[in-house]
Amino acid sequence: MGDLSIAKCVPCEGNVPRMLPNEIAEYQKQISPEWKVLDNIKLQREFHFKNFKESMEFVNKVAKIAESEQHHPDIYIFYSVVKIELWTHVISGLFKNDFIMASKIDKLVAS
Repeated sequence: MGDLSIAKCVPCEGNVPRMLPNEIAEYQKQISPEWKVLDNIKLQREFHFKNFKESMEFVNKVAKIAESEQHHPDIYIFYSVVKIELWTHVISGLFKNDFIMASKIDKLVAS
């Protein structure tokens, strides 16, 4: 599988099946355990910051990565808490790109 944080997202046009639970479990080992798998369809993680400004700085960094990868998460901002959900909309489930994005986002908070 390699280091997901240096992998690139590939366009998914809906011509692939979503990941099966055993595939999800394998990829989940490569991202922070703080990512929760919801119904084998989405990844979700909450990030906590000191204040709104820090939350927005983080969101802007995530947006920059999302644009670069052309894979966009759902982002919810609650003052000092940011919740991110990753899933591949066109297949209504998880795809390798979601784990690549999760790994790249993990690196943002690790640095």
